[in-house]
Amino acid sequence: MSTRRISDEQLIELLEAAIFVAPKPLTKKQLKETVLSDINVSSKRVNEALEAISAHYQTRGIRLVHVGSGYRFQACSSLSPWLSKLFQERAPKYSRALMETLSLIAYRQPITRGEIERVRGVNVASNIMKTLQERGWVKVIGHKEVPGRPALYATTNEFLDYFSLSGLEQLPPLPEQQQSQIDKLLHDPSVREPSE
Repeated sequence: MSTRRISDEQLIELLEAAIFVAPKPLTKKQLKETVLSDINVSSKRVNEALEAISAHYQTRGIRLVHVGSGYRFQACSSLSPWLSKLFQERAPKYSRALMETLSLIAYRQPITRGEIERVRGVNVASNIMKTLQERGWVKVIGHKEVPGRPALYATTNEFLDYFSLSGLEQLPPLPEQQQSQIDKLLHDPSVREPSE
């Protein structure tokens, strides 16, 4: 198989266009396996091209962002009050219970439904877990090795994409007081793990 060479400018143009037209975020691996498959280009050059694209858009209304499932372009959040006028549909409102459940999964994954209930102090409604899974934000990644083998939940790349995060390390830190309360509730041996 013959490979072509391209200039740095052509590489930037190609990557920019590919990310722009792609229906979902693209990883470096996907870029190399598709639009760059017959082009002789190193990973270092791809990284440099992505950095150049990112730098170019720093003073624009859109940004190149790295989210959980790859690179995509998105509008600057500071422009959302004006851009929201383009869309008739309102963003769905999520209940406090759903957001608390999602937060616990994001910060404490993998976590069981019983552990979530222990921290929140109330039962987690089935529709909350169903909604989180239907949105693609949460998935079952295994089962805890305790009686009843409850499901272990974790967040997905779709969760990262929706909240414009490249990884969980970008979540804001929990206040220390909340952190210690959650740790105490999750590790209290006097509280039995409920089966699901």
